[in-house]
Amino acid sequence: MSITVNGLDELKKLAGSDLGTSEWIEVTQERIDTFADATGDHQWIHVDPEKAKEGPFGAPIAHGYLTLSLFIPLFTELLDVQGVTTKVNYGLNKVRFPSPVKVGSRIRLTARLAEVEDVPGGAQITVEGAIEIEGGTKPAAVLQSLSRFYA
Repeated sequence: MSITVNGLDELKKLAGSDLGTSEWIEVTQERIDTFADATGDHQWIHVDPEKAKEGPFGAPIAHGYLTLSLFIPLFTELLDVQGVTTKVNYGLNKVRFPSPVKVGSRIRLTARLAEVEDVPGGAQITVEGAIEIEGGTKPAAVLQSLSRFYA
C-alpha cells in the first residue's frame, strides 16, 4: 500500500514514520544477466548457472548492486510524493549486503522515513531500508538512501 503526499509540507509531516513493506519481486536469471550486460560485470557467480552450482552459494546470485538498484522500484510502491517538479537520488549511506540473493529468490523492501530536511528549493529525505529475502534469516541489503524533492 502506497502513502501519497501532496507537496513538501505533507512530506515533512511523515518524518519518523514507517512506510511499510513493498510487494515481493522475483530475482530471475534473466534480470541478473541483463544487469551483467548493462554493467559489464559477468563474473561467473552471477551468470554461469552450472559453475555457480559448484560455488560457495550453490546457485547463481544477484550482484549486490543489482539488489541495491531495486530499492527505487520497491520504494516507489511505498511513497508517492506529488506536487513537486523534480525527484532525484542524492546518495546512499551505510550500505551493507548481509546475505546473497540466489536466483529465483523473492525480495521486498521494508522502509522508514527517518528524516526530512530543508535544502535550497526543496527537501531531502533519509530513508532507512532493508531489502528482505523471502524465507531468509538476514536481509539482502540494509541502507540509508538520500533523495531530494524540488518544489
